[in-house]
Amino acid sequence: MASAEDDLIARYFRPLATHAGALGLIDDAAILAASGEDIVITTDAIVEGVHFLPNDPPATLAQKALRVNLSDLAAKGAAPAGFVLTLALRTISEAWLEPFVKALSEDAEAFGCPLLGGDTVSTPGPLMISVTIFGKVPTGTMVPRSGAKPGDVIAVTGTIGDAALGLACLKGKHLLDDASACDALVARYRTPQPRNALAEAIRTHANAAMDISDGLAGDLAKLCAASKVSASVEASAIPLSDPARRILSFGTAGMETLITGGDDYEVLCTISENRWTSFREAADRAGVAVAAIGRTQKGMSAPIFLDASGMPMPLKRLSYSHF
Repeated sequence: MASAEDDLIARYFRPLATHAGALGLIDDAAILAASGEDIVITTDAIVEGVHFLPNDPPATLAQKALRVNLSDLAAKGAAPAGFVLTLALRTISEAWLEPFVKALSEDAEAFGCPLLGGDTVSTPGPLMISVTIFGKVPTGTMVPRSGAKPGDVIAVTGTIGDAALGLACLKGKHLLDDASACDALVARYRTPQPRNALAEAIRTHANAAMDISDGLAGDLAKLCAASKVSASVEASAIPLSDPARRILSFGTAGMETLITGGDDYEVLCTISENRWTSFREAADRAGVAVAAIGRTQKGMSAPIFLDASGMPMPLKRLSYSHF
C-alpha cells in the first residue's frame, strides 16, 4: 500500500519529472548524462520567517525557491539541467500545494529546468523549501568568484535594492504614498528575476561573477576577497528603479538599505576593460540591463562606496547575515 508521502509525490510532483533521468520519481536517485561538459551544482533553502513571511502566497514561494538557485547558475554561466526539491511541511494541504505545484511547473518549463527528484518530510517547525539545482557548462568554463583582476569593470544587472524595500513595505514601513509602486517592490522581493538569459554572455566575458543574494556591498566584498583585489564603486552609478529613487529622495530609506538589504538576485560580475563593450552589446541582445558601477583595483582592502562628493560612505553593516 502506498504511503501518504508516495501519494503526494505521485499526485503533485511526478508530472513535473519530465526528464528521462528522473526515472518517474520511483527511484532514490536520478541520472544526468554529461559529455564534454562540467556539471555545476548549487543549493539554497528558503525558510518561513527568514526568507519569506508566513502569509506569502504559495505560488511565489515556489518561484522564489527555484529562481534563487537559477540565479546562482546564471552567475556561473551555466545552463539549467534539472533540480531536486525537499519540502518540510507541517501538513498536507491541497489549497497550498496546488498553486505551489502549478507555479513550480510553469517555472520549470519556462527555464528549461525539470524536476529530477527530492524528498518530502513533516515538521512541527517553520515551512522549509530546499532546491538543489544542476547546470551544465562547457568543460573548464564555469565563472568563479575568484577570477577578478585589477582594473576590471564592476557590473551589475537589473536594479539594486528593490527587494529590501519590498520587504520593508510588507512589514508595514511607510515608504511611499503610491500603492502600485509598493506592490512592484513587493513583487521584486517575492518573485526574483534570475538573469539566465545572460548566462552565456557572462561565461564568455566575465572574469568573476556571483549573484547578489545578501546585498551588493557584502557580496562585492566576498568576490573581492576571493579574487584578492579591492574595489571602488560610485554610489550614483548603481542602477535603481523609479520607486527606489523616489524613496531615496523622500528620505524614508537610505542608500545603505538598498546596497546591504539582500534578496536582489541580480548578477555581480567583473569584466576586462577591452571586453566591456562586447558584454554590454550581448546583454542588450539578451534583453538584460547591465550597468558599470566601479572598478576593481590592486590591494586587499575592503571595497569602498563613494558618495556624490567622492567621499567614502560609512556603512554600519555590509549585508544580511543569518548568524
